[in-house]
Amino acid sequence: MNRPTTGPDPWRSPVVVMQIPDTGLHRELEASAAERQAMAAAAGLRDVLSAHAGFDVVPKSGGRVQVTGHVRARVGQTCVVTLDPIESEIDEDIDLTFAPEAEVRRLADLIEEGEDNEQPPQVADPPEAIVNGIIDLGRIATDALFLAIDPYPRKPGVVFEPEITALGPEDHPFAALKALQDNRQGKKKDK
Repeated sequence: MNRPTTGPDPWRSPVVVMQIPDTGLHRELEASAAERQAMAAAAGLRDVLSAHAGFDVVPKSGGRVQVTGHVRARVGQTCVVTLDPIESEIDEDIDLTFAPEAEVRRLADLIEEGEDNEQPPQVADPPEAIVNGIIDLGRIATDALFLAIDPYPRKPGVVFEPEITALGPEDHPFAALKALQDNRQGKKKDK
């Protein structure tokens, strides 16, 4: 997932993979005021008014972990047309598979080999890596929120209409040629 910033994660909620029960676990997250402020700064937003996420984390075979859930947020932005402050709703579903780093590297190598042989890769969407035995639900929620932000927000009903000015006859690109032609014709008649 791409992130707008490379600094520290503004919203953290790490889950240790070895501590996930066989039946899985459910987590509800609510970003604090400081976390929301850090998210706004990282994403270049006016404000993050609220951010909530709910996740189900279920272990799968081969050390994989399935993370499904939902992220909801309300963000403050600036209308690109009127420059007025506006608020936007974010409502995103999440469904990710995580795998041990070694498996993710192996799959990435297989995909690269497939590209070299001009054959389609067997894995369409490789899993995310489990880094140091931890899956950070806060980072997942933040990434989903950042990816869902409208980069060109507009107030409802506002449409960008470029200013169109009609050219007068004297401002037409060929007006100078017409004036020369008229001038020539006028001189011919005078003779």
